[in-house]
Amino acid sequence: MDKRSVLVTGIGGNVAQGVIRNIKAEFPEIRVVGCNIAEFSSGNHLCDAFYKVPYAYDAEYLPAIQNIVASENIDLVIPTTDYEIFHLSEYSAGINTVIVASDVTSSGIYLDKYLTFLHHQKNNIPFALSCLPSQYEGEFDNFILKPRKGRGSRGLHFNPPDISMFSDEEYMVQQMHKGMEITTAFYVNKENRLHGHITLIRELENGATGRCRVTQEFDSVLLTVINGMIANGNIKGSANIQSIVADNGTIWPFEVNCRISGTNSIRSNFGFKDVKYTIQEYLYNTLPDQPLISRGIAVRVLMDVIYPDVNDYSDCINNDNFFLF
Repeated sequence: MDKRSVLVTGIGGNVAQGVIRNIKAEFPEIRVVGCNIAEFSSGNHLCDAFYKVPYAYDAEYLPAIQNIVASENIDLVIPTTDYEIFHLSEYSAGINTVIVASDVTSSGIYLDKYLTFLHHQKNNIPFALSCLPSQYEGEFDNFILKPRKGRGSRGLHFNPPDISMFSDEEYMVQQMHKGMEITTAFYVNKENRLHGHITLIRELENGATGRCRVTQEFDSVLLTVINGMIANGNIKGSANIQSIVADNGTIWPFEVNCRISGTNSIRSNFGFKDVKYTIQEYLYNTLPDQPLISRGIAVRVLMDVIYPDVNDYSDCINNDNFFLF
């Protein structure tokens, strides 16, 4: 295959780092360029070249991406944060390469958790009951006050006694269900058809998956949710659903991310290789491999990236003299 260049955004996060590891494992011929809002992070060592960029909602973000695409001859952009999915979809006509992002309407709906609830409610797709702070009248036994956009698991408030200081523009109230948390990744191909999915029962550590195991126990219900989302939106490539399996067995989706998720490095080892499917379809224009889901358990560990003989973080940028420990 010809030498190609792929830009992966948000390389400071575990989503992008998993994406890059998957690319390098499956397609060693690809040159990976990374970008991030911070000049140096744990993801720098994975990239063949790196650029610092503004936040996706800043006016200078589009020119920065355009410059990277032109300077590095980028053939494909894989955004890995929710804001970048939305804004790169919005700006796609002005960027001279292929961007793997759902259309601006769908990415906007799934960027905002309250709009997600309204969209699912309108289309009879299961989702945890939600409302704006000004609408809440104490109807939930337990609830979470959460930011409407982004932030991962940051900014959450569990059963706060007073929500009057939280604005409708920034926050939402969501009924909290107790039970087992699951995360479901699925891939929608270029024909707008479900290519496959995988569900992991997971335990969180600092807001991210710490350990997990594959399950197919809930497939019938989850396929109804997934197919409803595909039928009522324009999702491109990978997306994921976070749900709670309540004690009575009811499954309550409570968040959707319209992008590749942080467990991509885990699930690729269990037969669901959505990063590979993305490269196959959007870079090489070939049919994606069929998923072959296998049983398994994964646990995450910490590793260190060591840059010897340097005195400043800036000396680590685009520096190939490092080792892992």
